[in-house]
Amino acid sequence: MAAYNKLKLSVKYISSYLMSRAYLFIIPILFSAATQYPNIQKTAADCHGHLHDLNLPTIFCMFLTLTTAIYLMFINLINHRTKIFLVDYACYNPEKSFLYSRETLYRTVESVLSPENTSFFKKVVERSGMGENTFAYGFDNFPPKSTFECGRGEAETVIFGAVDALLAKTAVEPAEIGVVIVNISAFNPLPSLSAMIVNRYKLREDVLSYNLGGMGCSAGVIAVDLAKRLLLQAQRRSYALIMSLESVTGNYYIGEDRSKLLANCLFRMGGAAILLSNKSSDRWRSKYELLHTLRTHHGADDRAYRCVYQEEDSDGKLGITISKDLMSIAGEALKSNITSLGPLVLPFSEKFLFIATLVARKVLKMKGVSPYVPNFKLAFEHFCIHAGGKAVLDAMEENLKLTKRDMEPSRMTLYRFGNTSSSSVWYQLAYLEAKGRIKRGDRVWMIGFGSGFKCNSGVWRALSIVDPAEERNAWTDVIQQFPVEICA
Repeated sequence: MAAYNKLKLSVKYISSYLMSRAYLFIIPILFSAATQYPNIQKTAADCHGHLHDLNLPTIFCMFLTLTTAIYLMFINLINHRTKIFLVDYACYNPEKSFLYSRETLYRTVESVLSPENTSFFKKVVERSGMGENTFAYGFDNFPPKSTFECGRGEAETVIFGAVDALLAKTAVEPAEIGVVIVNISAFNPLPSLSAMIVNRYKLREDVLSYNLGGMGCSAGVIAVDLAKRLLLQAQRRSYALIMSLESVTGNYYIGEDRSKLLANCLFRMGGAAILLSNKSSDRWRSKYELLHTLRTHHGADDRAYRCVYQEEDSDGKLGITISKDLMSIAGEALKSNITSLGPLVLPFSEKFLFIATLVARKVLKMKGVSPYVPNFKLAFEHFCIHAGGKAVLDAMEENLKLTKRDMEPSRMTLYRFGNTSSSSVWYQLAYLEAKGRIKRGDRVWMIGFGSGFKCNSGVWRALSIVDPAEERNAWTDVIQQFPVEICA
């Protein structure tokens, strides 16, 4: 099965490569048409009475020329398709009352966990890459009397805080919003959180409302992909509002299964509201243009499907089990995703080296030839990698051959905010903007990993320089304190 999957990936990459470089076939076609031009001209002059003079090479050349013209018209049509713009976004900026030190968290969990598991909790947190202080909801009265009400309170706080900030930044009226998408994994009340937004902001009756649940930390990119499809197909000249968050307090695990305690150690409070538009008139004021979304799902594999799994422990306490296989499964999903993404974004030189190495290893069976890892720094200026934990970021840095500066937004987001699930990539983009690193034309790669198991990519291009002096976001007031040195 492993060999089959590798072969399938290889075939997929080659086919994607050929499709993305189809123009290479046009050059010889046009050359052939040019060499046959005298015959074509003569034939055209005599075609009324001498159709029998058409020879096979001439007919073939005319057919190829017509095919080329149709292909170029098709490409031109695609290039002028409706574009999707990211008008702006707002990350929830928690109040200081939600800021807790490690020692406060330790004292809190000591009251509900055994000494052995309290020690385990401390060890994980200290090795997680998070800072001494992170934001959490509901720790004043822990464990909460009602996890449901606490979860709803956290969701309302994050959603209203982020959406209020976004609408203030964009000056968009709620009545102009045609699509609402909320993605949240493990807290899904009735009515849905998307209905909560419709009610709070009095959105119009024909709004398309979606609530994506149980889709993990990569669901933010899934929400963007869904919004893109709706804006391209169902809504003309409209806005899509996306809310990406997780409600941590609704899913605190108070038990003795260490595989379920990991979620308590890593996840923290956070969320982001995003506004997309398909109006060409919004291009001038939008920050980014969406270039690609690409989704990879390994749920057909049982091992991948169960590596992040919500279930009860032996005492009937509900929690989210995080498997020891997570890192290897994430690596396999990443490989599949970048195999499909590479042909869309990499320059010709990188594609050629990858294909040449692949042929040497798989076709010519040459020994000693290592797999070629494309240099994605030639395709992107910035990387926003889901801040799932220090081990995840270490593996991504090594596998993609990224520098410490490339990884800085991800590591600093993990340090200050912890794992905020699907919204972490937006905190990273906000970090880049606060640092003044986003320039016109820069390409940003967002990578998310999540239960299922999924790896999803979103590619953006900056439409203008983001001036940190004019930008206010969740990092603005503290950005001069970063980056910080993180102990290994």
